[in-house]
Amino acid sequence: MRQIKFRVNGVMQSIEAADNQTLLDILRERLHLTGTKKGCDEGDCGACTVLLNKQPVNSCLVLAAEVDGCEVITIEGLANEEKNDPIQQAFVDCGAVQCGFCTPGMVMMTHALLEETPNPSEEEIRNFMEGNLCRCTGYVKIVEAVQTAAARRLPEGGGECD
Repeated sequence: MRQIKFRVNGVMQSIEAADNQTLLDILRERLHLTGTKKGCDEGDCGACTVLLNKQPVNSCLVLAAEVDGCEVITIEGLANEEKNDPIQQAFVDCGAVQCGFCTPGMVMMTHALLEETPNPSEEEIRNFMEGNLCRCTGYVKIVEAVQTAAARRLPEGGGECD
């Protein structure tokens, strides 16, 4: 066991973790942040995407010991108690949420993408999101939600779903 200290959604945490425990397991089982989904547990689906020091990672592939001294943001860290994060709201408004299982990972990837590229093209969106799988859609509504979220973040605003 190893003592690790890291910030999760703005709150400093100090947890004892086994050397083989993943960040995903710590988030879900120890911190009860269940918005981050456990999908394939092999890094193939993106359902467990979180931001680690502002970069998107598959939390199922990150050992808990690797986050010592780091900052982690989960889907719970984007919204506040009164309203959804604008990206989350765009996913709702555009109908990009079906079963919802992939949505937290998609939203976290969208957040990372828009921080890097504020007004991405459809091709840039599809390329950036290719590691996040959705079994319910053809990704059309997801791409539309990302475009809508991007437009809403621009100074001129806008961003309505088709």
